[in-house]
Amino acid sequence: MSSIIQLLPDHVANQIAAGEVVQRPASVVKELLENAVDAKATDIKLIIKDAGKSLVQVIDNGVGMNITDARMCFERHATSKIRQAEDLFSLHTKGFRGEALASIAAIAHVEMKTRQDQEELGTHIIIEGSKFVSQEPSVLPKGTSFSVKNLFFNIPARRNFLKSETVEFRHIVDEFQRVVLAHPNIHFTFYHNGSEMFNLPQSNLRQRIVTIFAGKTNEKLVPCNEETDILKVTGFVGKPEYAKKSRSEQFFFVNNRFIKSGYLHHAVMAAYEGILPVGAQPSYFLYLDVPPNTIDINIHPTKTEIKFDDEQALYAILRSTIKHSLGQFNVVPALDFDRDSNLDTPYDFKDKEASTPTIQVDRSYNPFSNDKPNKTYTPPYYPKKEASWESLYIGTNQASEIEIDATSIVNFENDEEITASLFDENNEEKQGNRTYQIHRKYIVNPIKSGMVIVNQHRAHQRILYEQFLTNMTVHQACSQQLLFPLNLYFSTAELELIEELKQSLVNTGFVFEETTQEYIVLSGLPANVSEKEASLVLEHLISDLQDGIPENSFSQNDTIARSMAKSLAIKTGTFLTEKEQENLVNGLFACKEPNTTPFQKPTFITMRVEDIDRKFTL
Repeated sequence: MSSIIQLLPDHVANQIAAGEVVQRPASVVKELLENAVDAKATDIKLIIKDAGKSLVQVIDNGVGMNITDARMCFERHATSKIRQAEDLFSLHTKGFRGEALASIAAIAHVEMKTRQDQEELGTHIIIEGSKFVSQEPSVLPKGTSFSVKNLFFNIPARRNFLKSETVEFRHIVDEFQRVVLAHPNIHFTFYHNGSEMFNLPQSNLRQRIVTIFAGKTNEKLVPCNEETDILKVTGFVGKPEYAKKSRSEQFFFVNNRFIKSGYLHHAVMAAYEGILPVGAQPSYFLYLDVPPNTIDINIHPTKTEIKFDDEQALYAILRSTIKHSLGQFNVVPALDFDRDSNLDTPYDFKDKEASTPTIQVDRSYNPFSNDKPNKTYTPPYYPKKEASWESLYIGTNQASEIEIDATSIVNFENDEEITASLFDENNEEKQGNRTYQIHRKYIVNPIKSGMVIVNQHRAHQRILYEQFLTNMTVHQACSQQLLFPLNLYFSTAELELIEELKQSLVNTGFVFEETTQEYIVLSGLPANVSEKEASLVLEHLISDLQDGIPENSFSQNDTIARSMAKSLAIKTGTFLTEKEQENLVNGLFACKEPNTTPFQKPTFITMRVEDIDRKFTL
């Protein structure tokens, strides 16, 4: 019987490996940027076209490669980072597996240009689907340039699974930010479709963070610094009042490598316990330096998961470091009943030197002089006593008081008859239809067959959703003009998303006066949105559209209406007056689909009298 096990060809094996390493254009960006950093480059350019589907190009001024290395780097498991297995426990580079370039070359058209500093000519290589098309010497600048074109050209199924350009571009920006935040000493430039998106010169870590996220980032950063035998923590955390709903500003770096760790994230959230609103996420940019032999990076091809030797110790150190930083900078108030608050030194004056007090001398003063200054004394002021209120009744006949008491007793005995005559039948019927609020969450409205129990939060969601959807699709909504324009700060990626949604937001009632690279200026808001809620509404909208903006206009308007309705709906625990309860119930049943919320959850339930009677039967 013939053997059935065969050794796969290299190009097939490379395509299989590409499924793990290259999942989307952002994966190519990550691998090429990390190779440029490992090449000791000080200036790196990233050029993108069509969200990476047409072109991903990375140009660096690193050490470059000679002719042999230029050809060898596209082979599987060919790397310059490690030599033996023991090197896996002392890694100081981004890459080490030797799979990235081979995987990329298997599923795209790759063009590489490289030259070392001491060489006169460089090497120009073209590869299409793991096949070498050409290799020739060429006059090139120092460093390396990788151009990846037509990604997944030979795997159409993978190309069809890619998301829209907006989503893929956002993933590319995320990978770009993770690399540039780890290396503030390198100059990075990012171009997309010919437009410059980021230009990040060499700087310190704080300046790099502020340059990327813009806005009021500098005001919300609190420095963290702690060094122990097993861990060194540096970086910044955000103040609680600047917490957002999304996790777009949460970064962990271990030995300058971006990682994802739910365990360490829980340590950060534990440090913020009790000072964050429900559902809010703090910003943090934390850099952990640990001995390389205490971690294992070779868990997944993307190298974003790491195993630690002693996770419990890292958890405790990280949590205490953040709590100490928040307390040190008076972000979190400390409760110490034995401390005299008058003796506290404000943080702004902590490092300032005390100034020498000045002495004022009256040169004309003579203690032996006979001329004594005239001193006038003001006699003490004694307030005049006013008569008490009891004095007003002195001398009056107290018999009337007794008559009043006797009358009140008689009225009290006949209370039932008097009460019966105060209300007519119409008022009694009106009293029977009034609404009641239970636990500030449900509204109970009696009906002929029983009663209706309405969830006030869900009902308001349905009402607002249909209002916003009508305003965006049928006619433009009215907006309330602001006396002073409102400036709202967002990151570059968030501002681009708002720009794409600008027309739909205008239809809901937002009035944009100006849009800059750091903030937007609003001169008008929808009628049911206050100034304090404007920033929250837009943040929730950006968070809900993280997976991309629907291309269909109706789907886009539907998404915006649902997000705004969820943000502005009456929250559970809000007290409503009887009039507000009545308006909410009437508004719900005036909707086209009052039974469910925009998220397909029930808004009310009906309980008949028979159902209530059945509860009392034995």
